[in-house]
Amino acid sequence: MENYDVVIVGAGLAGLTAAIHLTQKKHKALVFEKQHFPHHKVCGEYLSNEIVPYFKTLGIDLDSHKPVKIDSFQLTTHSGKSISAHLAMGGIGISRYALDNLLYERALSLGIRFIFQTVIEILYKKNGFLVTTGENETFTSKFVIGAFGKRSTLDKYLNRNFIQHKTEWLGVKSHYEDPQFPNNLVALHNFRGGYGGLSKTETGAVNFCYLTTYKSFRTQKNITDFNRNVIAKNPYLGDFLSRAKPIFQEPLSIAQISFHPKKAVENHIFMCGDAAGLIHPLCGNGMAMAVHSAKLASELIDTYLVTEDQERSRLEAAYQIIWSQTFKKRLWLGRRLQAILLNEPLSNWAIGTVTSSSWAFRKLIENTHGKPVL
Repeated sequence: MENYDVVIVGAGLAGLTAAIHLTQKKHKALVFEKQHFPHHKVCGEYLSNEIVPYFKTLGIDLDSHKPVKIDSFQLTTHSGKSISAHLAMGGIGISRYALDNLLYERALSLGIRFIFQTVIEILYKKNGFLVTTGENETFTSKFVIGAFGKRSTLDKYLNRNFIQHKTEWLGVKSHYEDPQFPNNLVALHNFRGGYGGLSKTETGAVNFCYLTTYKSFRTQKNITDFNRNVIAKNPYLGDFLSRAKPIFQEPLSIAQISFHPKKAVENHIFMCGDAAGLIHPLCGNGMAMAVHSAKLASELIDTYLVTEDQERSRLEAAYQIIWSQTFKKRLWLGRRLQAILLNEPLSNWAIGTVTSSSWAFRKLIENTHGKPVL
């Protein structure tokens, strides 16, 4: 039976980041992932520049993929009211297909081992873990990092509280050809029962990713009808969909997206990224926040593995606290913004209010982005 310092379940941004960080600190890491690289994921694909300094310490060169530089933001209601602003920090447009694979290749260069199997059981006993795959292989480790995304069968296995609640959200993503869409723009457009983001990626394709409630989606037969009869009622989205050419044969979708609170530590497993708490699309930047959460967990685990002078319970409590301190405000703001945007009279009033005060809008944007992660 093979033993590791850390087993990481899930190789999205959080899982890959943790693997690279801990390996650079000379710890032995093993990563489990269900899908081989590269592959697309349902994601907004806008990465805040806050994470760039930290990526450099991991040996990750984002410029190698020539991502799109983004410094402008637009917000619209489904009736067509609009407000725009300059993004002081800014970000880049890069697909998960490219970004995840970039981190994966960096991990391989460090000798990190990947096993492309599904983990079905994680048992904690005697201050360590026993991890079992669907092919009945077992591994032991001192720590396990859960980076298995928004929703997993492991959530049911661990009997996590959020999994017991009904969910009302569906996510859909596709790439489009649209030479008219500005390179430097990330736009958030509201429509009845949801909202969607538009921004360009490193290939020049425009990523359109949206969230909608099942109640709204069930009014139509399929995604095509929903795009035409609901989403296109927003004049900005209607104009985009009328001229843009789909690149994917079929849109990607993910069901049962839950925004219910989660714990950052469950059954002694350190949760990172969406597994720790679904980063709301309106609260700034889910990609950067997933990476940042992996950094927080990795730093604490590294300190423990090096010194071993701290009780595990204190270490787990420290992660819970620092995770909450780092992300709670942004998550709260995201929930408030969602409630406003999904209420048509309220969203029209809110946009009218912030339009009359450029300072208020700039302050709102500032609060949805974090500080540079060093």
